Amino acid sequence: MQRRLLLSLAAALVAGCGFKLRQAPTFAFKSIYVGAAPTSSLGQELKRDIRSTGTVTVSDTQVAAQVILDVTNEQREKVVVGLNASGQVREFELRIRVHFRLRTPGGKELIPDSEIVQRQDISYSESAALAKEQEEQVLYKSIQTDIVQQLMRRLAAVKTI
Repeated sequence: MQRRLLLSLAAALVAGCGFKLRQAPTFAFKSIYVGAAPTSSLGQELKRDIRSTGTVTVSDTQVAAQVILDVTNEQREKVVVGLNASGQVREFELRIRVHFRLRTPGGKELIPDSEIVQRQDISYSESAALAKEQEEQVLYKSIQTDIVQQLMRRLAAVKTI
């Protein structure tokens, strides 16, 4: 009896606070050209996420698109942030830095030059170098996915073209 009461109270609280599941973003445009390097895994993931919304087509040319997303710079960095007493590396900071802007083919700027930076710390051990290399790749992928989600939210924030 108490369990049912607690469950119904929890459901009422969640419903009353305005909680709702995240839905696919809605965009003010119907087609987009993503100007990223052809080998960019970030560009490929972004195109795949945009296509998955089902409301926007990813154009192969700038002429056929309503808006153009220029990914002007995508940079991966690995910086030493921690050393032990003997000077050996113990911790790195992984970063991905993306510069982008959104514009119309006519040149109207919808999102000015912007930068997204994501960071993640990773410990390092020489005895597990191969495993740490694989962990680094997994973390870079996770950082990239976070950046793509941020880009999707920023694109959805554009309300008029």
